[in-house]
Amino acid sequence: MINTEFIAYLGLVFVAAAGAVLGIGLMVNRGSALRGRLGHVGGPSGSAGQPGQSEWRARVVKVAEPMAKLATPTDEKDVSRLRAKFLNAGLRRPTDPVIFFAAKAILAIGLPILLVWVAGGAVFKLKGYMPYAAILAVAALGYYLPNVILSGVTQRRQRELFEAFPDALDLIIVCVESGLSLDMAIARAGAEMKLRSPVLAEELALVSTELRIGATRERALRNLGTRTGVEEIQSFVAMMLQADRFGTSIANSLRVQADALRVRRRQRAEEMAAKLPLKLLFPLIFCIFPSLLLVLMGPAMIRIYRILLPTMTGG
Repeated sequence: MINTEFIAYLGLVFVAAAGAVLGIGLMVNRGSALRGRLGHVGGPSGSAGQPGQSEWRARVVKVAEPMAKLATPTDEKDVSRLRAKFLNAGLRRPTDPVIFFAAKAILAIGLPILLVWVAGGAVFKLKGYMPYAAILAVAALGYYLPNVILSGVTQRRQRELFEAFPDALDLIIVCVESGLSLDMAIARAGAEMKLRSPVLAEELALVSTELRIGATRERALRNLGTRTGVEEIQSFVAMMLQADRFGTSIANSLRVQADALRVRRRQRAEEMAAKLPLKLLFPLIFCIFPSLLLVLMGPAMIRIYRILLPTMTGG
């Protein structure tokens, strides 16, 4: 029995160590990809490491692919929904879903094993079905943790797109009024928005690329709305398609849309400012007020304990 438990613990340690090494490798690979992208923007000297990074990413994907099959959905609706989520998060590489689903499977299997290895004695001392409930809860946490991270990345990206899009519309209006076509204005705005919002600049560059390779303006703009998933950008796409279809002035339509987006951005900022007192209420009550009361009332309580109480009791 002792040998069996010893072998089981060794297996758990091996799986936990393998999962930790794979997670560290994924984080390092993500940082290397970001540095390679920045180097590519900076100049030819920064793109020398791309082949090595591609090989490293291919190796990671090759190792993670068997685990990814355990968590990959088979329903077409779920696949389409997840594909839209990856696009909204800016994850367009074919290997990103493999790494995502591999992380889900590894965390769902590795976290319960790590729990049993680290606190197995305390867990199995619980009564009834509590040990199994704890293991299932940790497994569910590991399975849904990548979804939470993906949602957070998507929300941050969509917020950046929403905040920077009115400025891009102003640039497009200036370009259109100066005599450029809408396609050239989008390309110019994408080039000028790199310092303000690299994410929006990348999206506008993709729209310009689609237009240059022969896609229709309607198709390119609809793809922009689908990739971003931002409601304001989708309403801009609908407005541009209507203006193009009915022959109205594009500059006037863009100006109306930019004013509406700017008002909506200000309203969202005011809404976030109005929520701030409520968010500060609980830290004030549980963190600041006790220490403040201790500083203000502490000396008085000490003097009452030393002087007033003995006097009242006749001591």
